[in-house]
Amino acid sequence: MSDIPLVRRAIVGASLAHNNPDASNPLVLDQPREDQWTPAALERAGSTLKALNRMAKRPPVHILFEDICYSVNSHKDGNRILHNVSGEFRSGELTCILGPSGAGKSSLLNILAGYTSNGVNGRITVNGHARDMRVYKKLCSYIMQDDVLQPRLTVMESMWVAADLKLGEELGKAEKELIIEEILETIGLWQHRDTMSHNLSGGQSKRLSVALELVNNPPIIFLDEPTTGLDVVSIRQLIVLLRLLSRQGRTIICTVHQPSASLFALFDRVYVLARGLCCYQGAAPLLVPFMKEVGHVCPTTHNPADFVLETIVGNSEAAAQMAELSQNGKLSRKLERITTRGGRKPVLHSDESIQRIFVEHVAKEQLQKMEFPTTFSKQFQILTKRMFVQTRRNTISLWIQSVHHILAAVLLGGIFFGIGNDGSVPIANFKFCLSCIVFFMYTHIMIPVLIFPTEMRLLKREYFNRWYSLKAYYAALTVSSIPVMVILGLVFLIIGFFMSGQLMELDRFILYAISGLMTAVCSEGLGLVVGVSVSITNGSIVGPAIAAPLLALSCYGMGFGPYIERFMKILMSASYLRQGLTGFCLALYQKRQPLDCKTEFCLYSEPSIFLRDIGMSNESYLLQMVGLLIFTLLFRLVAFFVLRYRLTAEFTSKFMTYVSKILSHR
Repeated sequence: MSDIPLVRRAIVGASLAHNNPDASNPLVLDQPREDQWTPAALERAGSTLKALNRMAKRPPVHILFEDICYSVNSHKDGNRILHNVSGEFRSGELTCILGPSGAGKSSLLNILAGYTSNGVNGRITVNGHARDMRVYKKLCSYIMQDDVLQPRLTVMESMWVAADLKLGEELGKAEKELIIEEILETIGLWQHRDTMSHNLSGGQSKRLSVALELVNNPPIIFLDEPTTGLDVVSIRQLIVLLRLLSRQGRTIICTVHQPSASLFALFDRVYVLARGLCCYQGAAPLLVPFMKEVGHVCPTTHNPADFVLETIVGNSEAAAQMAELSQNGKLSRKLERITTRGGRKPVLHSDESIQRIFVEHVAKEQLQKMEFPTTFSKQFQILTKRMFVQTRRNTISLWIQSVHHILAAVLLGGIFFGIGNDGSVPIANFKFCLSCIVFFMYTHIMIPVLIFPTEMRLLKREYFNRWYSLKAYYAALTVSSIPVMVILGLVFLIIGFFMSGQLMELDRFILYAISGLMTAVCSEGLGLVVGVSVSITNGSIVGPAIAAPLLALSCYGMGFGPYIERFMKILMSASYLRQGLTGFCLALYQKRQPLDCKTEFCLYSEPSIFLRDIGMSNESYLLQMVGLLIFTLLFRLVAFFVLRYRLTAEFTSKFMTYVSKILSHR
């Protein structure tokens, strides 16, 4: 850590020494630099993360699962993914789940991580105790295959957000700073601490994903296809890093499609799946002798991983024979001895000590009764700050939105120039109000529709790994969009108001602006409902399809307002755009002197007659704003509940099952 200022390191060390006088000095770190990122260097770094292991203590975890069945439709055995598989994953070991495509690797990983529970039967125990999901989810981290990073944040900023959210008040600022620096040194990203996340290479991005989840020192780490999209060097660096982390007492389980021979040798335990059956579970070096027992001799020059896959793919008899011999995972080829290349033994614990540490940790968790490390208000503060920083740095988006608002305002102002006080063309002014409603509607519906599906991928990782509550995230998301919406919305409204020649009265402009901004906020809520429900492609169709009838209802009755049918009035009240348009018209025409008449006769020079003929004479401005507020709350609540269900894997799989049923019967 030569790049860390000595004075600051001394201060941090003194603080830690004061809090932990008996602890060993965590600042003595012999870490490889970025140009020394080699497997041998990583193996020599096995004594690192001392501060993390000491300050964020977590119990080592053994996972035992027996007779796990998983079906996407429990009523039909033909849709069963896993068939009574069993196994054991222990702390201090790096485990590889190996198998061909469709074997059930990701399904098993999702079940063990707690990401999937619907359609699952069997028994899963943690350190000899039945799995308590409330505690278990706090102990594990899940790095998904399509894992992405928060954009427009540096590596250091991303780490600080993770530390503040995942450690909370457990540690002070000095301790968090030391942990972050220690992790980045170990992970090989200290030299890139000021690099934006989108500028990192593929291997660096994967390492940062691991670093973010290491902040709270999880004893269990699940990785789904972590080597996807990486080159050979980056893959080896990542696997060696995971091997190093497992040596410190963690249980690390990852799925790998087809590892090379040198990569295969780095795994301590191998779990082979085929056709939903466990064909082998045990030490990597013992796979070849096991294959020989069932009559399949692996050539000495052949990759054992390739050989076992070639044997079980397309050969159901061999897969069934191997599953029978290994008792579908119940028979484990135990590791005789696990050592690092330097000869050091990993940090392993006896079953008795593991159970004692785990029971003490569970008792402490139950005493605290905290679902998340931080409170709702703290989560809201951290997430809002992060979203504000990301919005401010997204200069291209800000410029596009600014130009969009200004050009649209100038265009509308030019089309309807100087008509605001002209009694001969009030219909044109009504069209101006309608055009403003259309602008706010489509602009703020489409932004969430186009952006949120991408945000969903980030949210899934952080939410499932217990960074924060969904309520805090949703509140921060709602608040963070308001400043830009208000500023740019006011720019549009001011330009349009002045160019169209409306009556220059401050109170009218304030009411006019409130109507426009409330319509924008309400439209964004509707856009969120669409954005959290469907993909970008489908949302681009669904959004305008929903908005079009609402827009038609908003202007129904033009010219025959007093004679609008009762049924149509009920339908019109279901359109929030009607409330917005009525608010605009009331702000511009209610309680107003007769308009200027530049011709011999002006039918609508009296504002009250105009409001009567468009069906707004008996409306109240306050009630229109209350209506917009009600629609806003309704859209936001619907979007929240849809989002919560979409984050539940069981709901998604069940929904898709029902859809496939319907399609199959047609």
